[in-house]
Amino acid sequence: MSLPKPAAILFDWDNTLVDTWPVIHEAMVATFTAMGHEPWTLEQTKARVRKSMRDAFPELFGDQWQKAGDIYQTYYKTHHLAKLQPLKQALDVLKRVKELGLFNAVVSNKKGPTLRLEVEHMGWGKLFDSVIGSDDAGRDKPHPDPVHLAFKQTHITPAKNVWFVGDSDVDLECAMNTGCTAILYGEFAKDHPEYNATHFQGMPYHAHVHNHEEMLKLLAVY
Repeated sequence: MSLPKPAAILFDWDNTLVDTWPVIHEAMVATFTAMGHEPWTLEQTKARVRKSMRDAFPELFGDQWQKAGDIYQTYYKTHHLAKLQPLKQALDVLKRVKELGLFNAVVSNKKGPTLRLEVEHMGWGKLFDSVIGSDDAGRDKPHPDPVHLAFKQTHITPAKNVWFVGDSDVDLECAMNTGCTAILYGEFAKDHPEYNATHFQGMPYHAHVHNHEEMLKLLAVY
């Protein structure tokens, strides 16, 4: 893979650096059940959860979306820290980015305060120059706003020398909307039939890493 030398790297959080599918799914099941909806399977949750709450929940729950959001947040905040797990070698990747002296940020569609709590719980706070979550900017991914907010205190302009690493089409679209180099992480988005047909079809990206061992190889040349 031939990629531009990075000046900065932006990472998605959920299921790009940490494994949060179990607790996300449990919170979605609790929410659907309380709202009288048929719960999704885990596979459906993985295929469908991509957008921020303020973008996704009105589509799912209509004018009751804020009530549903409260149910979800209550369940999630009760259980998330106990279930939070790093993806294998994610910490090695973050340390390598730090060694290279690159600007390093998280840009996530998880609510900002919850995201920053998780980052600190992992002990990774000093590895990031900026941590941006949902509701921190005027709009959430795939809109450019959170990327521009991540760079607000810098002289860096989003461009091809900014790598955007994420596991969903929303991350790839956000990279495209900001002119960054899109790196798809993981296997689910590309391989899952529902996800591929519904969200991923035709979405451009510059590289695909299946795990953080492959991510380390991308960084090894710099």
